[in-house]
Amino acid sequence: MKSDLGFFLGLFAALGVSYAGIVLASNAQLGSLAPFYDDNNDSTYPKMSLGVSVRGQLVYRDLGCAACHTQQVRRPSFGSDQARGWGDRQSVARDYIYQPYPQLGLHRIGPDLTNVGDRKPNALDADAFYRLLYAGSWGMPSYRFLFKARRIGLEAQPSDDALNLTGALEPEAGWEVVPTQRARDLVGYLVNLRTTYDYPEAFPVTAAKPEGAAPGAPAPKKVHRPAPPGAGGPAAADASGPMPAGAGAPTPAPTGAGGAR
Repeated sequence: MKSDLGFFLGLFAALGVSYAGIVLASNAQLGSLAPFYDDNNDSTYPKMSLGVSVRGQLVYRDLGCAACHTQQVRRPSFGSDQARGWGDRQSVARDYIYQPYPQLGLHRIGPDLTNVGDRKPNALDADAFYRLLYAGSWGMPSYRFLFKARRIGLEAQPSDDALNLTGALEPEAGWEVVPTQRARDLVGYLVNLRTTYDYPEAFPVTAAKPEGAAPGAPAPKKVHRPAPPGAGGPAAADASGPMPAGAGAPTPAPTGAGGAR
């Protein structure tokens, strides 16, 4: 019984330490993170999301889009996200302070969507998002339940929201395909995914290079050279610099009494 009690106490202690270190410590460090104020343009970043964008994130979450898409751009040393054009900088905690449910994602079956609303030259407008959701693409299913087919009245013009579909996707004569409110909210969320402001913490601090060093040259290392005879111990010297005068020369014997014979 005592061993069982000790086992359970140790188990709860391990869980408690893990919870305190991961959840409580992270919340203490980042839970009160405030927007960044830029005094150059008298504005704060990130901007608070609009109503349609907030509703669209709920649709994004409900459809499980985070299972195939991420919303976090890694720094160059951790992957090729920036080289693929997914963002101009790494994602930081401040990017998500106005998101009630940050969609960091699980896998990258599809591209990262962190900055999809501002990508150039591959930026997608609302119409392109609607067509993609309706038709699907390689590796991405079709979400036609987010749209509805509607009959056009006699001598009536199609709706301004009707999808411009061609080929096999074109509806029958007298019919049109229009997005539902959920589709509008989702697309409104996607086109507003923009993380273009450069926060100070988004750029890791790099070690300063010595003056005169060639670009890309590593910093000089400190090595130990043997001390000259008679010295008290080893002396640390810079491998890239000259040795002190007389450091490697033998110590001359004293002249006069007691000297060389």
